[in-house]
Amino acid sequence: MAKKALDTLYFDARYIRVDHHDGISRFSAGLCDAISQQMKTIAIISDERQLKSLPAGIEHILLNDPTSPIAELFIARKLNALGAKLVFSPMQTMGTWGRKYKLLLTLHDLIYYAHPAPPPSMPLFIRIGWRLFHSVYWPQRLVLNQADAIVTVSETTKRLINQHRLTKRQVHVVYNAAAHVHEQHKNAHNRPEGKQKLVYMGSFMDYKNVETLIAGMQNLPEYELHLLSRISDDRKSELASLAQSVAAHVVFHNGVSETEYLLHLDEAIALVTASLDEGFGIPVIESMGRGCPAVISSIEIFKEIGGDAAIFFEPTSPESFAQAVRSIEAKASWKKASQKSLAQAKKFNWEASADELMSAIKSLY
Repeated sequence: MAKKALDTLYFDARYIRVDHHDGISRFSAGLCDAISQQMKTIAIISDERQLKSLPAGIEHILLNDPTSPIAELFIARKLNALGAKLVFSPMQTMGTWGRKYKLLLTLHDLIYYAHPAPPPSMPLFIRIGWRLFHSVYWPQRLVLNQADAIVTVSETTKRLINQHRLTKRQVHVVYNAAAHVHEQHKNAHNRPEGKQKLVYMGSFMDYKNVETLIAGMQNLPEYELHLLSRISDDRKSELASLAQSVAAHVVFHNGVSETEYLLHLDEAIALVTASLDEGFGIPVIESMGRGCPAVISSIEIFKEIGGDAAIFFEPTSPESFAQAVRSIEAKASWKKASQKSLAQAKKFNWEASADELMSAIKSLY
């Protein structure tokens, strides 16, 4: 008996940001591009500007913003009317009431159960709901069990989902990746000369633990720590005060372009992060894909994606951080770490991730 042909995939691309990518935005854009090369795909967008991050000419439909609670509640009716038979969302919050199609939802991490403070950029009513949602597990179970299958971005998060019994559905790992990392990376190179630059790319929420990096810089007086991401004035003031108190050399960039970001990685001794929790850590792969070693906290997810290429340290110890940086000061040590980084980064690419998503889709037929 012949296998049933796969339906057209309606890919929820409404979480693609139109100003600058965050993790879910990158995941959406990269995976949509790759999966559209394997099966017919229609992008669901909420802003025409999102098309700039999607494959040229991709068929698309314009629906509501996913943060609109009333409209999102009824989105399944709209997709039913469009004849959708198969839908994938890179988040778990897509409305499901009355759906008549196969649905895969994504849970990236469980960070906000341990660190419940929501991103400050969110509207007040969403932040209130966010805290309530993450105060107990049963709302998450209710949401996830509305899908036919669950996607997550790491074995670490899959383990946690199973540990907390968050869903009865099958959980599939579809790894995050870095955009064209196998095309952009250069050959392992000699340790950069001149300024001893360390770079950080990520948010400044409390669980990111940037304070440990800054405190550790007092033991690295010849190094500069470049904080590349956008930062609020209040948070910048807090961290600048800490840097001054420990005489650390810290440079705030308040956002950089993609081109500038890659240049910083090429000039850096290492990408650094002391994060206490992560769902994945795309900057780690981006850094290693450029041959720039990653000096990162020894948390479970980083050990999963960093393998034996990353240099690990105790995330609450500024001294451990400084020692990890010093461990690759010798040119031979740095070059070896650079070469291992390039090899590790090749394991994460959107084509492989699309294959994983395709396997999850096929499990529904």
